[in-house]
Amino acid sequence: MNVHGIFGRPYLSLEHVIDDATLATMDREITRGLVRVPVSYTGGSLKWMGVVAPWVMDDGYRDLMDAVDGFSRDELAELVALADDPGAFDLDAETRAGKKPRFGDETEHPLNLAQMRWLSFRHGVYFPWKVCYHLLENDQWDDKHSGAGKSFVDEARTVFPETIRVIESLPFSEIGRVVIFGLEPNDHAPLHRDTEPGKALAVAQSISIEPRGTKRFYLSNAEDAEPTLIDARVYWFNDMDYHGVLADPFFRYSVRVDGRFRPDFLRDLERRARAKESPVR
Repeated sequence: MNVHGIFGRPYLSLEHVIDDATLATMDREITRGLVRVPVSYTGGSLKWMGVVAPWVMDDGYRDLMDAVDGFSRDELAELVALADDPGAFDLDAETRAGKKPRFGDETEHPLNLAQMRWLSFRHGVYFPWKVCYHLLENDQWDDKHSGAGKSFVDEARTVFPETIRVIESLPFSEIGRVVIFGLEPNDHAPLHRDTEPGKALAVAQSISIEPRGTKRFYLSNAEDAEPTLIDARVYWFNDMDYHGVLADPFFRYSVRVDGRFRPDFLRDLERRARAKESPVR
């Protein structure tokens, strides 16, 4: 296989977990609900974070921190002025301390939508996911599998009640993060990986739900290899594999649920995979 996969398979289809009628209900609720909630961008600094495939580094799509590192002081001041609380950022103090300001995902200075749109409009920064909404927040990347002290946000329970009901029925012992990731027409998600091989003892446990089946999510660990397209609307993939989404001329989205599976569910998945039983692929 070109990919690490799970239990000897490229990925595991979990379509037996959610039926067609439920997926259709989720699709109606999510697409209607997304116009009622504040969505954000994400993914603009994947290159700076060092998680994209090596052959993607020079693809011509500008990274957030590549732009920021080249800013003059006046340009940094423009970016800071667009913050929700510009006074909370002391540009002079950071400059005197010899610090290079860091902005965006997994930094001390997350960006608001106005800042991200300005970076896109003025400086050509590419944000792959221009629709991102957390139903259940995680404070840090490393705690996305822990459900300790977490709950679905009130707004999400109001706007996406059926979707949350389905998520709470999934075979997790705890849930640490739930996010809707959407791509605008003609946008793509660059190949990247969430976990570096050899750094984790086991495959990170998650369920991705793509109710429409139109998002061309794929896996590939070699530039010249045929991509492995995931042919399932509900699935678990190994996030040590480079993964991305191919461009299409229409909006696509999925819901990713991170957490820890119930032991009995995990044992059954392994049994099915080893025996090559349906519905595991």
